Amino acid sequence: MKLKIEGMKPIYLQIAEWLETEILNGAIGVNEKIYSQYQLAEMYNINPATAAKGLTILAEANILYKKRGLGMFVSADAAKLILNRRKNDTLKNMVIEVIGEAHRLGINTEELITLIKELTEKGSGLSDVCD
Repeated sequence: MKLKIEGMKPIYLQIAEWLETEILNGAIGVNEKIYSQYQLAEMYNINPATAAKGLTILAEANILYKKRGLGMFVSADAAKLILNRRKNDTLKNMVIEVIGEAHRLGINTEELITLIKELTEKGSGLSDVCD
């Protein structure tokens, strides 16, 4: 993953989201040890406290759990928790923005659904966002 230093999203959130994606993709499995704050800091040339903040977010969401003296590990429900949050928070907010823009452009619900279906069937641009 490449961090977007100049982006609007804080680095610690980018780290947390990247780790979530790694869990969802199966690159990091259940009960598997996750990178330490120092490993993440070295990988991305960031302050360990920044990396720790990203890990803390995941621990507070019960996606990771701590084993004293051993580090952090992926919880059994991690993928389910991530999917639920992304679906119920992130995806809903994105859909709300799309609906708002469609409304401003005078596109009705049926036209918007047709557009989504067409793009999904063509796979248009999906490889860019699905990687």
